[in-house]
Amino acid sequence: MTPVFINFNGEILPADTKLLTLNNRAFRYGDGLFESMRMMKGHLKFANLHADRLQRGMKALKIDGYSQMDTWFLKEKTEDLARRNKAKHGRFRLTVFRDSEGLYTPSRNKMGWCLEFQPLEEPRYFLNEKGLIMDIFTDLPKATNYLSNIKTCNSLIYVMAGLYKSQNKVDDVFLLNQNGFLCEAGSSNIFIGYQNHLYTPALSEGCVEGVMRQVIIKLAQENNIPVTEAQISPDILYEADEVFLTNAGRGIQSVMGFGVRRYFNKISKLLIEELNKL
Repeated sequence: MTPVFINFNGEILPADTKLLTLNNRAFRYGDGLFESMRMMKGHLKFANLHADRLQRGMKALKIDGYSQMDTWFLKEKTEDLARRNKAKHGRFRLTVFRDSEGLYTPSRNKMGWCLEFQPLEEPRYFLNEKGLIMDIFTDLPKATNYLSNIKTCNSLIYVMAGLYKSQNKVDDVFLLNQNGFLCEAGSSNIFIGYQNHLYTPALSEGCVEGVMRQVIIKLAQENNIPVTEAQISPDILYEADEVFLTNAGRGIQSVMGFGVRRYFNKISKLLIEELNKL
C-alpha cells in the first residue's frame, strides 16, 4: 500500500510533495535525528519509550522544543496520520531537524519535523522463517561518544555497511566500535545467547539506544533469562548458541549463521511470543 499523506511541521501534505530547500540542515549536515516506530491495530507501540529517547536526543543536540515531543504528541500525530492514510498497521519515521540558517554554526536552534507513514498488513510481530546470514563490517568502525547512542541523521556508516552487505550477498552485518568490540548490526541491536545467558553490547560500546532493545531486556528478565550488558569481543560469534537482532520496526530477527557457525533460535521464539502478548 502506497502512503498518501505526510505531516510536515503540523501540515498534512501529499506524500510526494517536494518540501526541502538546499539550505535544509538535515540535508546539508545531517543536523537532526529520527525515530522509527511501529503501529498495530491503530495504536503506537511503546510511545513513552520513543518519546523519552527522542526528547533526550534533542536535548543532547541542543534543538529547542524537545519538551513538545512527548508521549501525547507522538500518539496524537501518528494516529491522525494513520487515519488519513486509511490504515491501522504500519511503520512511522519521525525526523526532527534544526530549522536554521548558517554554515556549521547554526543561527538558531528552532525545531522542524516531518512524520512519514508506511502502511503494513501485519497486526503483530513475526519471527523470520529463514534465519539471517551475517558477516562483520570492518571498513568503518563506529566511534564511541555521547552522540553514538542517538539515531542521528548522520548515517553514512550504515550506508557503507549496507553497500558492503549487498556486495557480499549477506542479509546483514555486525558493526564494530573503534576498539574492535561488537557494537550493533546494520539497523538493529544485537543479542547473543551463550550457555542460557543473553549478552548485548553496553551503551558505552557505542550502539544506538534501541527502544526494542529496552523492551527485550525487560522481557528476558521477566522470563528468568539473565541479561548482561557488556563489552563483547566478536570472537564470541564462533561460540554462541544463538544470535538475534532487535529493532522497533521488525521486533526480533533471528540469525542463522556467521561464517561456518550455525545458531539455534530457542530464546528468540520465546521472546517474540512474549512481545506479541504486550
